[in-house]
Amino acid sequence: MNDLDAPAVPARSGALRRAAPALLGYAAVRALGLVVLALWSGARGKDAYTLLTARWDSLWYTRVAELGYGYEVRLPNGDVHSNLAFFPLLPWLERLVAAVSPLSYADGGFVVSVLASLAAAWGIFAVADHVYGRRAGVCAVLLWAVLPVGIVQSMAYSESLFTALAAWSLYAVLTGRWVTAGVLAGLAGLTRPVGLAVVAAVWAAGIVAFLRERAFARGHVSTREHVSTREHVSTRERASTREHVSTREHVSTREHVSTRERASTREHVSARGHASARDRTSFARDRSAAPEDGARAGERAGAPANTRRVGAPEGAPHATDTSGVRLRRVLGMLLAPLGAAGYVLWVGHRTGDGPLGYLDVQAGWRNGFDGGYAFARFVAAMFTSFPSALAGLGLVAGVGLVVWLYVVCVRQRQPLPLLVYAGVVTALALCASSYFGSKPRLLLPAFPLLLPLALALARLRTPRSALVVGAVAAASAVYGAFWLNGSGPP
Repeated sequence: MNDLDAPAVPARSGALRRAAPALLGYAAVRALGLVVLALWSGARGKDAYTLLTARWDSLWYTRVAELGYGYEVRLPNGDVHSNLAFFPLLPWLERLVAAVSPLSYADGGFVVSVLASLAAAWGIFAVADHVYGRRAGVCAVLLWAVLPVGIVQSMAYSESLFTALAAWSLYAVLTGRWVTAGVLAGLAGLTRPVGLAVVAAVWAAGIVAFLRERAFARGHVSTREHVSTREHVSTRERASTREHVSTREHVSTREHVSTRERASTREHVSARGHASARDRTSFARDRSAAPEDGARAGERAGAPANTRRVGAPEGAPHATDTSGVRLRRVLGMLLAPLGAAGYVLWVGHRTGDGPLGYLDVQAGWRNGFDGGYAFARFVAAMFTSFPSALAGLGLVAGVGLVVWLYVVCVRQRQPLPLLVYAGVVTALALCASSYFGSKPRLLLPAFPLLLPLALALARLRTPRSALVVGAVAAASAVYGAFWLNGSGPP
């Protein structure tokens, strides 16, 4: 048991067997998507593998892996697209794969993404299984696989790698493995700017754990003071009882002596002149009452012989255990922001613009955080004509669905780390002034939003849920093939 009240973590081999249905289902969905992409691309005279590994952001990552940072493109409008905008973990892994194998950097990116997507699926299952059970975990993984932009999970992009690190970091937080959570959060911060969401989740969970510890300590002290007060009162009551009994015995003794004296006098008088009184027994009743309910002399009737000491509440951590957990928690919280902070500070040093230099790099890509103002203007502009108004309605419905899902997550009382993580990912995706067509892809790591749908799907009978997943998977595969052969994910 840890300070987040998490149940025991299953053995690693048992955990893999438990996750096997989810992983097999995920692999099947992604294989369907790749097959449909290959067929669609072949029909259009395009190479599906090139679409997955050598277009859009994939090219920027492979350039970083091959040539390092410093490459930039100056556009006619004056914007500067610098590869410093791309965080380094994926290029590092691409370089590692190319160094230990005959694969190219692009091949390495594809291999990393495929493996990372499986790790992400396992991590999503682990989190959902931990919170809602195995069936909900399988459904959550399948829903993540069949997202309309699920094809990105198989591209040489950083979304799969980031989601894997984020999911396992959240699982580590939920199971009280603070150092592991901090290390994984730090690596997530080296993968994408949204690594801030994982850091926020770790810190929120850590702060709440400290507050719970403090509240428990106060309650424990209050309990000890209450027990001490009860013992003090009991001691005084026992002393009072002893004095009362002693007084009663003393009075009884005096009455008994007085009675014997009176009896002796009466016998003496009777001996002297009242011989007829010899046949009458003179008997005085002892007024010293025996203790009630079988209590021993000197104890109050009905009171226990000894007052039982009340120990710490059940499940309370020992002092040494608490200090060890606290130390690991602090260490995990300190490790969590190091990845993102280290890269941002390095970019500022390299550009000479100080700690905020990374924001200038992002501004060159027209990326920033404006609270959703630019996105709202973009959506409003779509309602100026009839054909685009339909797309505008779709965007409004999509944003409404995302917000509604988050509200449901809150109402279902998801664990705080999941709520914080999903909230930050959603806010950064919807409220940033980046290219608007990329927002569905930016929401891909927000898997806790799928948990309410996973619970609803898990309540269905297996044939019906399989039918639903199969139909959505087919639609997602077709859309992914159409999307990549068209505008694609920017």
